[in-house]
Amino acid sequence: MQSTSDLLGPTHVAIIMDGNGRWATTRGLPRVTGHRRGVEAVRRVVKAAPTLGIRVLTLFAFSADNWKRPGAEVDALMRLFGVFLLSERERLARAGVRLSLIGRRDRLPVSVRAAATATESATAHGAHLHLRLAIDYSARDAILSAAADGVEGTRAGFTRRLGAAYGPDGEAPDVDLLIRTGGERRLSDFLLWESAYAELLFVPPLWPDFGIADLTGAVHDFRRRERRFGTLGPTGQPLRVVTR
Repeated sequence: MQSTSDLLGPTHVAIIMDGNGRWATTRGLPRVTGHRRGVEAVRRVVKAAPTLGIRVLTLFAFSADNWKRPGAEVDALMRLFGVFLLSERERLARAGVRLSLIGRRDRLPVSVRAAATATESATAHGAHLHLRLAIDYSARDAILSAAADGVEGTRAGFTRRLGAAYGPDGEAPDVDLLIRTGGERRLSDFLLWESAYAELLFVPPLWPDFGIADLTGAVHDFRRRERRFGTLGPTGQPLRVVTR
């Protein structure tokens, strides 16, 4: 039987985790310290998501353009990704969380690729939450790759190719709610196809400060919105898809 949360949604939440560096620099700390604190926010959100009816959670961890950052910061981030994937493996498996990476893997360090593969395998049967980490990800590149793979003639077929372009499971579910932390108001080449009808929410807290109350507030905001998908109801009024 579906819970109230299941019926109201959102089912798929995507988050642009912005503000780690700013969090650290405003405190006179190295930027990598902000990234480490950001991992704590990831743990909070992953734990809370299923209680809010979220079934798929996609987190933007590292964009294809982030390779342009200083080498020392990139190296620190790659080490952090490897440590996270290894240290969280058992915790995720026990919690019924299935982890997948989306993005290019050929440019990642061998240690990160190996940790990702092992964690994906260990959590493959998780049914409580599907956690997708976008690392070395570009939505434009994913769309171009899927388009270059040939035309199948259906939107569903293209969507499958789009998922396969950057994810081993071939999934690219539509995003219901896209959140960006840190106060900026842009999508930054993240899930452009999947977010065609996503509700967008830009919030001030920097990612290390983002907590359960913030995620809960975002979900409640989503449930107050009317999702029309370009459709009108039978009386000519906008069709209300999501209600309080």
